[in-house]
Amino acid sequence: MNDTKKYGFTTTILHSDRQKPIEHGSLHKPIHTSVAFGYQDARELASVFQGKQPGFRYGRQGNPTVSALEEKITRMEQGLATICFATGMAAIGSLVQALLRNGDHVVSSSFLFGNTNSLWQTATGQGIEVSFADATDVANVEAALTPQTRMVFVETIANPRTQVADLKRIGQLCRDRGILYVVDNTMTSPYLFRPKMVGASLVVNALTKSIAGHGNVLGGAVTDTGLFDWSRYPNIIETYKRYAQAQWGLAQIRAKALRDFGASLAPESAHHIAVGAETIALRMERECANALALARMLEADKRVAAVHYPGLPSHPQHEIATKLFRACGSLLSFELQPEVDCFDYLNRLKLGVPASNLGDTRTLVIPVAHTIFYEMGPERRASMGIAESLIRVSVGIEDTEDLVEDFRQALDA
Repeated sequence: MNDTKKYGFTTTILHSDRQKPIEHGSLHKPIHTSVAFGYQDARELASVFQGKQPGFRYGRQGNPTVSALEEKITRMEQGLATICFATGMAAIGSLVQALLRNGDHVVSSSFLFGNTNSLWQTATGQGIEVSFADATDVANVEAALTPQTRMVFVETIANPRTQVADLKRIGQLCRDRGILYVVDNTMTSPYLFRPKMVGASLVVNALTKSIAGHGNVLGGAVTDTGLFDWSRYPNIIETYKRYAQAQWGLAQIRAKALRDFGASLAPESAHHIAVGAETIALRMERECANALALARMLEADKRVAAVHYPGLPSHPQHEIATKLFRACGSLLSFELQPEVDCFDYLNRLKLGVPASNLGDTRTLVIPVAHTIFYEMGPERRASMGIAESLIRVSVGIEDTEDLVEDFRQALDA
């Protein structure tokens, strides 16, 4: 494969490992299980530790199998470099641990994954101020900024109510103010959307979801797009300024979050993710088509009170979503009329599996208020627009007719 030629998304992923020599001609990067890496010359070992030459120090900070996956994710996001973590939440937590300090201020979208919301509560207890804003309008984000604002954090499509952030205009705001702009791309994936196109500084992906795609492995990643001027960021420690300026942010994240807290991605997991990623385009095409067909059927049924899916013209951010995204994702949610019990409905499904993951090949369903958002309490749920009857659906790759009929028969019953 000629690296100078520009290939398509899937071709690039399939042949990513072959950009460097692979042991014994293997088509996949082998699983390296060693946690230690020996050098014949002790000076070479010292140079690796001092960052003067590339190499591996210890398995907690890097591994050849994980490194190959990081390069693959970087190519997906068209970024500068990537660091992988054991989970998506570890990737988000790394931003707090490595880049924020007591007295700093963060503006976060108020429409968030439940665990991310919980993480911001923890950060608040550690002296970091967090303001929540309705990120569907850049004016709300701008109004929340203070002189101490170090970061703006948004999700592309919110889980579970599918609000779409005003991504492009928030990106311009952050560029104008010199603020770190972090975009969680999990609900769209690099196949449907690249946050770099709207000026994101850092991109988060929960690799567990659509990128790995089969519900059999955990992982997370942070990608530096190369757009942010790290010389403007006040929290960079002098130690990491010995690197090229564009590398300051990830160098500090790798040391202060990955090395010190040890949320390292295992090489076996990296291998599973890399193999799963090869079919992301094929899977996402089917999942998005299924999601749209299912959303249309549910919206037309009088026993359904509301359907939340950006691909529907009735969605408040439909225009933004269709302009920015290749398709509108595999996540939808819907509310049932009061006379339909959500638990009885879910129990009548034959294909939809009650489970909490996203981005699986199988369709997964969950009653949101009673499970993943239960800990928030009714007041916080109401502020996020989460009804007590809300059902989240992670749409899989089943045959479209089978899937739509299953959700219909559960209503008929």
